[in-house]
Amino acid sequence: MSSTVKPVGSKSDPRLSGRAVKRIAFDEAAIAKRVTELGREITTAYPDGDLLVLGLLKGSFIFLSDLVRQITRPLQVDFLVATSYGDGTVSSGTVNLVYDPETELEGKDILLVEDIIDSGRTLNRLMAILKEREPRSLEICALLHKRIAEGLRYNAKFVGFDAPNEFLVGYGLDHAENFRHLPYIASLQ
Repeated sequence: MSSTVKPVGSKSDPRLSGRAVKRIAFDEAAIAKRVTELGREITTAYPDGDLLVLGLLKGSFIFLSDLVRQITRPLQVDFLVATSYGDGTVSSGTVNLVYDPETELEGKDILLVEDIIDSGRTLNRLMAILKEREPRSLEICALLHKRIAEGLRYNAKFVGFDAPNEFLVGYGLDHAENFRHLPYIASLQ
């Protein structure tokens, strides 16, 4: 799915505080529509069993919040935190698990919710860790997928949008902890 490309400057959106982004890659309406569709797809894919929606913080928190409200079946929510970017715009290659989920994973259907798949390093590491905990099933739901990860060992079952190979911010995605609060996804200049 794609959205109309719209240029945006620091004067057009006061939330940017004078910082400019190149363009809006996915606007609010496109995101809301796709999240609703993903909620329906996930509801259909998990008709029974214990579903745990596991959000990868911090980037997935807005997406996860909107997504779980569109899933019309019982579920649990928990989070984990892994870091690989720091203040840069390129993954360092080192994945650190900072917070581990408190919920029991064994025997549950786990849906790992990720904001964006780019290098695939974080997902490869996390999926290996989660598989060791013997869930009934383990799948990935990503808001954005750049489709550039050569070493990605796990396919996302649910994908919101194929994303351009640009550094994206907004709707939970950040650069050095800025821009997460934007209601759209934009390409950073």
